[in-house]
Amino acid sequence: MDLSQIKMVATDMDGTLLNNKGEVSRQFFELFEELQDLGIVFVAASGRQYYSIIDKLKPIKDDIYVIAENGALTMKKNEELLITEICRDTYLELIEITKKLEGSQVILSGRKQGYIEDYGQDFETMFSEFCDRYQIVENLSEVTNDRFLKIAICNQKGAEKYLYPALKHLEDRLKVKVSGEIWLDLSHNNANKGYALQKLQERYKISPEETMVFGDYNNDLEMMSRATYSFAMQNAHPNVKAVANYTTKTNDENGVEHMLMRMIKAKKTS
Repeated sequence: MDLSQIKMVATDMDGTLLNNKGEVSRQFFELFEELQDLGIVFVAASGRQYYSIIDKLKPIKDDIYVIAENGALTMKKNEELLITEICRDTYLELIEITKKLEGSQVILSGRKQGYIEDYGQDFETMFSEFCDRYQIVENLSEVTNDRFLKIAICNQKGAEKYLYPALKHLEDRLKVKVSGEIWLDLSHNNANKGYALQKLQERYKISPEETMVFGDYNNDLEMMSRATYSFAMQNAHPNVKAVANYTTKTNDENGVEHMLMRMIKAKKTS
């Protein structure tokens, strides 16, 4: 494993860079300064809302690329580099389908903000961890003044068992992703982390052999395919471990930082 050739690092957030308390370690921010000194492009790639990602990475937000909403939006500072929308007819259709899923909450992710109906304070408190800007509306179908990036559905009993079987028939025309234990996302087929990362690689003429990625869940699978140095967290879903070329420690054991230190050392001694 020759980590000295790495020019780009991309990492998922929840279950990967963030610990189980939703925190970024102080060590990561210290390592980031060394990444900058080495000229390495850093990408935060998450199913989270853009504003939530930059809040978690506030000290470095102007120096990184952000792939948000599972690849539907790529940003650098205030510059929009890529946006992959769902057309209005599609999102209206999806809202009608998803609202019939018993015991589930539906979120409409817009470019400006997220939209939810009134699902109660407990859900709003949990949801606000992933979405900094949102509005509670009477009817999701009546939201018009925005550009729509994805539909997210939450089911506390489990997305893989209770949501995916009911929605997998949409895979012939949409991206259907179990993105967490209780989350499933529906978006345009090109709205995935792998496609968004590929566009950044092309921008900088960086190859998969020069790319390191970290992930833990199914919405990271396409991103894994864009890097020779693909790392599944020890706490990752079996699907991710099956496709990743390597593994690292868990998110609570600073698995990302562990490999970044090894990579930095390799570059400095090469």
